[in-house]
Amino acid sequence: MAAPKRVLAFDFGASSGRAIIGSFDGEKITLEETHRFTNDPVEVRGTIYWDILRLFYEVKQGLVKAKSAGGFDSVGVDTWGVDFGLIDEFGCLLENPVHYRDRRTNGILDEVFRLIPREELYAITGIQFMELNTVFQLLALKKYRPHILERADKLLFMPDLFTYMLTGKKLTEYSIATTSQMVDLKTRGWSPAVLEKLGIPARLLNEIVPSGTVAAPLGDDLCAECGVEPVPVISVCGHDTQSALTAVPSAKKDFAFISSGTWSLFGTELDEPIVNEKSIQMNVTNEGGYGYSVGFLKNITGLWLIQESRRHFNRHGNDYTYADLERLALEAPPFQSFINPDDPVFLPHGNIPERVRDFCAKTGQTVPRSAGEIVRCIYESLAMKYRLTFEKLMDCTGKDYDCIHVIGGGTKDTLLCRMTADSCGRKVLAGPIEATVLGNIAVQLLATGDIESIAQAREIVARSESVKEYLPQDTPRWKEAYDRALKVIQ
Repeated sequence: MAAPKRVLAFDFGASSGRAIIGSFDGEKITLEETHRFTNDPVEVRGTIYWDILRLFYEVKQGLVKAKSAGGFDSVGVDTWGVDFGLIDEFGCLLENPVHYRDRRTNGILDEVFRLIPREELYAITGIQFMELNTVFQLLALKKYRPHILERADKLLFMPDLFTYMLTGKKLTEYSIATTSQMVDLKTRGWSPAVLEKLGIPARLLNEIVPSGTVAAPLGDDLCAECGVEPVPVISVCGHDTQSALTAVPSAKKDFAFISSGTWSLFGTELDEPIVNEKSIQMNVTNEGGYGYSVGFLKNITGLWLIQESRRHFNRHGNDYTYADLERLALEAPPFQSFINPDDPVFLPHGNIPERVRDFCAKTGQTVPRSAGEIVRCIYESLAMKYRLTFEKLMDCTGKDYDCIHVIGGGTKDTLLCRMTADSCGRKVLAGPIEATVLGNIAVQLLATGDIESIAQAREIVARSESVKEYLPQDTPRWKEAYDRALKVIQ
């Protein structure tokens, strides 16, 4: 029997990163975490940065530990979307990448729409409008710090920046490119119209390569420093959402999913994009994926609201675990008040509980006071937002879905999974937790020919990971509450 194929996945989230080895024996993928580290943004004089050099130090530690754990045959990196670093003509990073929660894009949308109409920009790119998108970050950079753009030679999205640091190769992977809102859906290349109308220099942009492209081997200096072999680095689906989507354990072609974590990505997978009046009204995104598939999905503020609330509570003398907050939420009265999780007021870091109170007061609802009441309000509001999105998704696609796959770290949040089933009136299948990592590993194995197709990859994931089932309960009560919640969650 041949030795298992071993591949190394680096998975970066907004608050942490991991190095995980996936061992594939031909039937199942077994995961072994070899390194975990925090991802701590740093605010300096009003700007929030990613600490890229420290993160690359952690990548090196991950390489060393993975070598000690038995070695690996390839490497792939996935991260969050939209953010980027700028490289000068000498190959040097001009400044730390700026965090998507930075305030530099506040109010920028109206300025953009004066240069290119909203409908035209959506018709070209099919991407949901969010102030944090790359195209709007670049406009803010052009407006406030034009000297940085003038000195820049190339733009590298976060996973491509790590690939460059590992190999010296500059390229742009397809899935991460589409998060920029600068890619033409039809040509799958950069849109000359968008670049020209917004005055974005085309020289900044690299060739877009398909997901699963073998970029280059690990650099010689890096191999010498870390004591590893020059194995290939593969440009997997660099956007973590698309990486997770490749690992949805569905045997059906048509399925609904929520990639649940700091953000909630609710959608389905299509062969072709949907760009029409319904999709633009829904403000839904058509994001590129493996094999040029389309992730038709809505980006919703997710467990960030719970995470940031917990940070606030604990900064002020509490020591709540997530289990404590779930218990307190269950003790609080149901359906007292709701928020719109996607209201811009909830985007920045800070005192989320007070903003929840203010939102409820301004909308004439019962104002939650205790930690349990606030957390219950957030959970129920997320579940209601999921239902609204689910209904609009079915309307856009003309399809029904008999279950919802919940994947990612949010599958550990049993209360939200239960509420999602109750609110949407559908069975929820929760798992795998490590969908993003499994998708990263699967695309590496597809690139090396060890797996033949995305359908086979999903079969392997289904065999490798357990899935928990939640059935809808108390549907009439949730329906009555949903009718009230609609007044604020839209």
